[in-house]
Amino acid sequence: MPSIPLPFVVSLVLCLILTRMIRHGAGKFGLFPLLVAAFAVQATLAGLSWNVGWHPARLVQPVIAALLPALSFVAFDRLRHHERAKTLWPHLMPAVLVAALVAFWRAPIDVVLFAIDLGYGVALLAMARLGPDMLAAVRFSDERTAHRALVAIAVLLIVSAFVDAAVSVDLFLGDGQRVRLLLTAASVLWLAVAGYAATVADDSRPDADARPLDEGPPAAAPPAVDEDAAVVGRIRELMTERHLYRDPDLTLERLARRAGIPARRISAALNRVHGRNVSQIVNEYRVRDAQRRLTATDDPVTMIVLDSGFGTKSNFNREFRRVTGMTPSAYRRAGGTADGMSVGP
Repeated sequence: MPSIPLPFVVSLVLCLILTRMIRHGAGKFGLFPLLVAAFAVQATLAGLSWNVGWHPARLVQPVIAALLPALSFVAFDRLRHHERAKTLWPHLMPAVLVAALVAFWRAPIDVVLFAIDLGYGVALLAMARLGPDMLAAVRFSDERTAHRALVAIAVLLIVSAFVDAAVSVDLFLGDGQRVRLLLTAASVLWLAVAGYAATVADDSRPDADARPLDEGPPAAAPPAVDEDAAVVGRIRELMTERHLYRDPDLTLERLARRAGIPARRISAALNRVHGRNVSQIVNEYRVRDAQRRLTATDDPVTMIVLDSGFGTKSNFNREFRRVTGMTPSAYRRAGGTADGMSVGP
């Protein structure tokens, strides 16, 4: 019975993921769909090269391999601050260099690809070390998912660097019998990370055309006197009077625009005053609203989840338990008598 080589299977699955991403994004083709498309092309080229024996594929593979790290870095940089994010064009230079090497001098290609993968992988890990809060363009409820995806792709690039090095050494010293096994393992890894990228692209970043809950003009920055207290007071005002926490697409970037305060300043002030990050603070306002609704109304929990600003019930349950020490159902049965009832900003 004939079987389909694994690289082609990987490419097919990636194409299905790409189709879903484009449909979910109303036809928009952003950097994350482009990244998944590049992974699909590379998987197809791997199948054509190693399983079909089509030699021209080996001329294109190194160029795509040099492009993937750059796409990954710029895509996640856009999740930090899309308005000031780095453009893609400077990051195309490694791919241009590899294309030139393919045409004129192939000997150093493996060393150059190793350096590109390792360099971008380390750069992404350094970005990840700043924590989920630095993903200012991501919904507060999805920061953990986006941050895990960032770490996963960073690790992928570092692992890929050493996999490529092992393949080169095996081809140089032996007969290449282990090459197919290494490439198969790499293909499976690509599929897993591409799934992560799809999740980030679909779920973590709100639609740029979506209107935030509050449409008022941004406020002037608070005075410099006692800056932390002024920042905390402004955020408290936006939450308690404007109820910004009810916006399920709320991000640190949107909150900063409404407050008229730089995102980093908000994050630093809330951490110093409350000892918790911005996402936790916002979710505590949401939980406080949910607590009131659970005891004052008979509304179903699903409705309360959405009305209080949570995007998913799983995130709501996790944050509710963190704040109150109880599940929402247990809290409602207890009539609101929980030790964690007063916990919040």
